[in-house]
Amino acid sequence: MLTAALLALLCASASANAIQARSSSYSGEYGGGGGKRFSHSGNQLDGPITALRVRVNNYYIVGLQVRYGKVWSDYVGGRSGDLEEIFLHPGESVIQVSGKYKGYLKKVVFVTDKGRYLAFGKDSGTSFNAVPLHPNTVLRFISGRSGSVIDAIGLHWDVYPSICSSC
Repeated sequence: MLTAALLALLCASASANAIQARSSSYSGEYGGGGGKRFSHSGNQLDGPITALRVRVNNYYIVGLQVRYGKVWSDYVGGRSGDLEEIFLHPGESVIQVSGKYKGYLKKVVFVTDKGRYLAFGKDSGTSFNAVPLHPNTVLRFISGRSGSVIDAIGLHWDVYPSICSSC
């Protein structure tokens, strides 16, 4: 009798955990093997992604900086090339990231839920296309490796923050 009760309790607990919806997922890492690791995991606490700064030269994505809420992340990458800055509209989110790499990140395209394609870099190399695994999730932060250029990028997806007082 005690064994049956314990087994029933164990099964109920396991099925309750199975019902809980997952929302986070990871895509990547896309690029080469060099550079120093970086992660914006703590920046997501400042709010959703609201702007992007991408530095490009004739061959590579040289550097990245992301604004979370109203706070810019640390800049990663090199200093050569042209710096481009794009602001997302209020409530707009990145729902897909594609690009190309060959040793280093050469192109990156951020696609938003408002139908905008924000493209940076040159169209050569091995293609990648990243989308979240779970419905109703968006790009929450990036990670990767960088040196004088962006060596590789990883993409972290989760639900849009429900409350953002700093946005």
